Amino acid sequence: MMSFVSLLLVGLMFPAIQGNQLKKCEMSQVLKGLEGYGGIPLSEWLCTIFHTSGYDTQAIVNNNGITEYGLFQINNKLWCRDNQILQSKNICGISCDKFLDDDLTDDIICAKKILDMEGIDYWLAHKPFCSENLEQWDCELL
Repeated sequence: MMSFVSLLLVGLMFPAIQGNQLKKCEMSQVLKGLEGYGGIPLSEWLCTIFHTSGYDTQAIVNNNGITEYGLFQINNKLWCRDNQILQSKNICGISCDKFLDDDLTDDIICAKKILDMEGIDYWLAHKPFCSENLEQWDCELL
């Protein structure tokens, strides 16, 4: 998991990152299947993901020898495998580079697994930024 300082630095870098960076309501449509999963409303997911990756599907963050990938910043130590940490637990049973493509199906499946095992506070941005006053993250779902 990212340290809070790393999380803030990543947030400052987002304007310079290239990739598929979606807008809030576009993301709302893509992630509408997460609405209510694990008791988490979609607005809380949207806030958490924004503060985790800036809605950038190709975000990569290196943090103390651990690399976090994609929209949900899923790490190579526990959840996926890459050529950096060969002893990864790979709990989601997937190559980390799959979290960098435009197909978010596998990202969402792994994020649900993380939520089931670790809870929403696995994403360090959640507690300080997304635990209350979530009205600004609401979008009309079609």
